[in-house]
Amino acid sequence: MRSQNRIHKAEKLINPVSHIKKIFVEQGVADLPYTQEILKRAATIPVEIINGHYVPGLDANQYPRNLTKGKQNLLLCRNLGHFFKPCPATREYRCCDYQVINIGLNCPMDCVYCILQAYLNNPWLSFFVNVDDLLRELEAAFAKNPDRFWRIGTGEFTDSMALDQLTGLSQVLVPFIGRQSRAVLELKTKSAAIANLQGLDHQDRTIVAWSLNSQPIMREEELRTATLDERLQAAAQCAAWGYRLAFHFDPIIDHPGWQEGYATTIKELFRQVPSDKIAWISLGALRFLPPLKQIANSRFPKSRFFSEEFIVGLDGKHRYFRSRRVDLYQHLYRLLKPLADPKTCIYLCMESDEIWREVMGFAPEDHGSLAVMLERAVF
Repeated sequence: MRSQNRIHKAEKLINPVSHIKKIFVEQGVADLPYTQEILKRAATIPVEIINGHYVPGLDANQYPRNLTKGKQNLLLCRNLGHFFKPCPATREYRCCDYQVINIGLNCPMDCVYCILQAYLNNPWLSFFVNVDDLLRELEAAFAKNPDRFWRIGTGEFTDSMALDQLTGLSQVLVPFIGRQSRAVLELKTKSAAIANLQGLDHQDRTIVAWSLNSQPIMREEELRTATLDERLQAAAQCAAWGYRLAFHFDPIIDHPGWQEGYATTIKELFRQVPSDKIAWISLGALRFLPPLKQIANSRFPKSRFFSEEFIVGLDGKHRYFRSRRVDLYQHLYRLLKPLADPKTCIYLCMESDEIWREVMGFAPEDHGSLAVMLERAVF
């Protein structure tokens, strides 16, 4: 009980929903029962019904200058496109065959390195309320490919749990995926907003995941996010509720004292979280679209890590030189491997076979594929 109270206290202090100052509702979805549920939960936040797919007073043409203000405004709207898509990977590097549910765009938290700053074209938060269409799309995909194993995540274009106190989406998706025979859902977050996960019938098919980093990076470059202790306490609570866990060291950032910083985080991870509950751990070095450097430097002029030397990778993203990436990966892998459970899959995100062999001594194809390795970690 003491652990659970500590989690709820942490949620109250750092829940990203507290940064939202106003909610705008697209007129065409205002009467949906799901929209009304969200507005009931948001009783203290001002609401305005609008006739359009935009937020008044936030000019999209001024993006990204108005992104900081935009993160305080939430638009509830209809997704007019597809919800369910493959992860936007590249064939030049090893991909894990991840599938993405696009539940909305942008995030109330603010990480200096966030690639969404260079990917989006408007400043406000969006959440798609036509969840019945989402579920129908998933059902159709599963029925069309009944023999396929699906690894699905909601954290590609937003944080999976940052708005969950308002949206309650986890209470829809987790039981839904729990009823599927060949699917697993990953909820990836930098928050400690996990209260809605308690008591759900997840059937061991939802994995709750946290992005982790060296604590100086978490303190200085991940604004309005949960602390390391808050994330790990939330993870331990989810494990106690029967969920399996995942952790993502991504992006790994070269900074003064990085060896000690990542060593401390890894030590705390395995001190606070049961290792046999961890399905997978990913490692991914900092990489970014070319426009991100200018955007981040203008929004966060005190940040310094973009001033390092980078090359342009095969995917067009800026990356550390190969030798530097190998140094970073080898250090973390040497720390993780002896502490991790033998069944935990430790893998590199978007790297070549050559880097895999240099860091881990094998390539994914030696074990079937990266997708197969991750499927084994689940079953």
